[in-house]
Amino acid sequence: MDESVRESLLFDRYGGLLTEKQRGVMRLYHEENLSLSEIAEEYGISRAAVHDALKKAENKLAEYESALGLVENADDALEITGKIRSRVAALLEDKKLGSGLAGELAEIGRLAAELEEKL
Repeated sequence: MDESVRESLLFDRYGGLLTEKQRGVMRLYHEENLSLSEIAEEYGISRAAVHDALKKAENKLAEYESALGLVENADDALEITGKIRSRVAALLEDKKLGSGLAGELAEIGRLAAELEEKL
């Protein structure tokens, strides 16, 4: 996974646990794509201070993920639900299924899709 995508996922999942300043720096850098100099100007601090705040925030997010594994678990769950949906779709293509079984399989596929949305 691309590092910037990973940082965004970690921020989405754990950003609320950061300090207000760390959240602000992370948001400006990763979501608004501002440079360290632009963020420093926004906060009235040095570029080095922005760099330090950004690294501390990224390290804190990595610690949370290491302890809780929510992002990795969500990736695994998405992979599994994708496999379920593929298998259900393949089974539904079999014209020999009774309408009751086809309906149950369709419901399983719908539930897998609902789970994916929540992850």
